[in-house]
Amino acid sequence: MGSTTENSAFRVTRNPWDRRRVPGGSSGGSAAAVAQHQCIAALGSDTGGSIRQPASFCGVVGLKPTFGLLSRHGLMSYASSFDCIGPVTSSVEDAAIVLSVMSTPAQQIDSTMQMALSSLYHEHLPDIERMRTWPLLGRRFAIVKETIGPGVDISVVDCIVTAARDIEKLGGVVDVISCPSFHLGLPAYYILAVSEASSNLARYDNIRFGAADSSRSEDFGDEVKRRILMGSYALSAGHSDSYYKRAQEVRSMVEVDLTTKLKTYDALLTPAAPTPAYRANEKTEDPLAMFSGDMMTVNVNLCGLPAIVVRGGKVLVEDKLLPVGVQLIGRPFGEATLLEIAHIFELCTWNNTN
Repeated sequence: MGSTTENSAFRVTRNPWDRRRVPGGSSGGSAAAVAQHQCIAALGSDTGGSIRQPASFCGVVGLKPTFGLLSRHGLMSYASSFDCIGPVTSSVEDAAIVLSVMSTPAQQIDSTMQMALSSLYHEHLPDIERMRTWPLLGRRFAIVKETIGPGVDISVVDCIVTAARDIEKLGGVVDVISCPSFHLGLPAYYILAVSEASSNLARYDNIRFGAADSSRSEDFGDEVKRRILMGSYALSAGHSDSYYKRAQEVRSMVEVDLTTKLKTYDALLTPAAPTPAYRANEKTEDPLAMFSGDMMTVNVNLCGLPAIVVRGGKVLVEDKLLPVGVQLIGRPFGEATLLEIAHIFELCTWNNTN
């Protein structure tokens, strides 16, 4: 759990761009391995941005599919109504190939899949030699105003503005819109996620699951214990209506807000994280500061929408060039369109962002 891999039982992962910095989390190991060219693709789990934030920090591609598109069989449950499996790759085309394999009918092995789409996503991607002069002509995009305001690093905002200009050069229309409920997503997410975590992890009681010769206090790290305690409190008698029920109501508000906007726009454009990768140990003593780093990604999980992070450029931080990712949010089960848009953007901006 967490946004840095510093809570991992398998030790801390370092960012390949600057070993003094974190790779993001919790799937930071997958992103670092792909960025370091140790593998072509890796899988990650995305509960509140754990694929997309590491993809931004490590300069790779991270895809969070629509909730229910892929089976969660084999995934240790954290928050069951949010958890998604997705690919981390070095290109959008690779992400489409991996998603095609993972979403085949042969992979329909449990009831967590809401629907099966046997689409070969990579076959729909345009070839650069046959691409039109304005390949995004007729597509509409929107920057969510709340994601480029106070609290977001100016270098990250510049990358989003540059990405919007690149999209316009490719024929797309980019507007700036407001999602009034966007800032409510983060507190609602953490109430719901820790509540589900406290319930899911209750099974590891060293009787049903877990080593019989140890205790829960020994098996769980500090961050896991913190979230279990927070979730237990939110679900306790006298507090569930004040916290859990209200968070569910906010979740519905956020979902209505974003899905309504996506009826007008093909994709929403936001940063994947409010800052580039930060230094190791910088936020371990301030959990709230670490939680706030998920402000760009958790709304997607609240709504179950698909989203992909692609390279948006590099920024100079303390004598090191660090990557910044751009997040594209699509319509439910609209992975084919989302991957096509991301693929075009990636190919046409490759020289500027790599």
